Amino acid sequence: MPVTASGQFETALPAALRPSGFDSAVAGEDAWIEVITKMDTVYSDLVESQTLLEQQNAALEETQRFIANVLGAMTDVLIACDLRGNIQQVNAAMVELSGETEKALVGRNLSDVLHDAHSSAAKSFLKRVGLGLVIQDSQIEIRQKDGTAAPLSANGSAIMNYRGKRVGMVIVGRPDGELRRAYRALDLAHQTLTKTQQQLVVSEKMAALGRVVAGVAHELNNPISFIFGNVHALSRYCTAMTQYLDVRHAGQENEQLAHMRKSLKIDAIVQDMGPLIEGTMEGAERVRAIVEDLRRFSSNQRELPESFDVPRLLRTAVDWVRRAERVKPDVVFDVPDQLDVTMRKGHLHQVFVNLVQNAFDVVAGSSNPRVDVNCRVENGKLIVDVSDNGAGIAAENMDRIFEPFFTTKPIGKGTGLGLYISYGMIRENGGELTAVNRGGGGATFTISIPFGETDG
Repeated sequence: MPVTASGQFETALPAALRPSGFDSAVAGEDAWIEVITKMDTVYSDLVESQTLLEQQNAALEETQRFIANVLGAMTDVLIACDLRGNIQQVNAAMVELSGETEKALVGRNLSDVLHDAHSSAAKSFLKRVGLGLVIQDSQIEIRQKDGTAAPLSANGSAIMNYRGKRVGMVIVGRPDGELRRAYRALDLAHQTLTKTQQQLVVSEKMAALGRVVAGVAHELNNPISFIFGNVHALSRYCTAMTQYLDVRHAGQENEQLAHMRKSLKIDAIVQDMGPLIEGTMEGAERVRAIVEDLRRFSSNQRELPESFDVPRLLRTAVDWVRRAERVKPDVVFDVPDQLDVTMRKGHLHQVFVNLVQNAFDVVAGSSNPRVDVNCRVENGKLIVDVSDNGAGIAAENMDRIFEPFFTTKPIGKGTGLGLYISYGMIRENGGELTAVNRGGGGATFTISIPFGETDG
């Protein structure tokens, strides 16, 4: 038996036997059923929409909380306003800087929170806000509650609506006081770094000086001994000359004077006096030059350029290092007889000593140790090569040899500062220090540096 939508059983009566009004009653019931069905559908859609709305609302609240937390955590000042400059939102940093509450700030105009809205900087700032233009490092002053001004370095960009039209500005600023503190901290760090680098240079100088002091002491001992020997001889000669002159002044006979002159060897003394004095002066000059080189080498003062002979300085550097070595490698010079340049002599001397010492260390223990020193002028530059016939520089170390504290020497044999300091000194004088491996083995360190004057 058929069942209607309302759940009633429909009687299958012939049309002729159905009571009057039966069909219209059935039609009205169908209409109500359809309405109820539609209501169920709408209600289901409404429930689904409400659920989705609640989810979106929760997400929106979470986003708002996140934004509020970000704004609260910002140390920089943040102001959001419309194009008329009316403040719509501020963060905690702005509240703290101005000394006003958020409620007191929102709704006010930017010109009201500026310390001097009539200044040229403030006018330019407000004009760019009104036009929605980008603001970069604009220097403004925020009025604090006590009436003082808080300098601010402000940056800003436009707020766009969904149509891409400018509707406001977001302004972010950092108090200049913080920037000044940051700059002071940076400057202090730079000064500390500079001081540390200077101390490293002095330490390396002292280390190098310690390595060569034995050789230099021997170098000083020779001319000093020479001077003392000559002075003692001059002292004896002076005694003889005094005796002779005393007799001469006493009016003795010529025969006696001739005898004394012969016995006291006055003629030989007179002939020997000149060379003795010249030798003494030469020895004293050598001592003076050595002491001056030591003073210049160990000095921590900034020196001025001076004229000097490069080949002589190279030979001095080699002598200093070689005298302190037990096994002395062969040193082959390919240098001009004289090449005068105007540079910082102390800097170049220390670099020469460092490079020569490095070459000597590399060839130590070799069966046929050899160091080549070359000096020349090319295109207005002084070129100095210090080469060795050692094992060369390993490929993995080539990019690190001028780094501070990098060394391949055993502990106690090297500080890792010699090449680093040498590189810095040559760069300070406008030159370059490079290193390459030689084709036949070993390495070459090359100094290329412009010089002021040359006479050779």
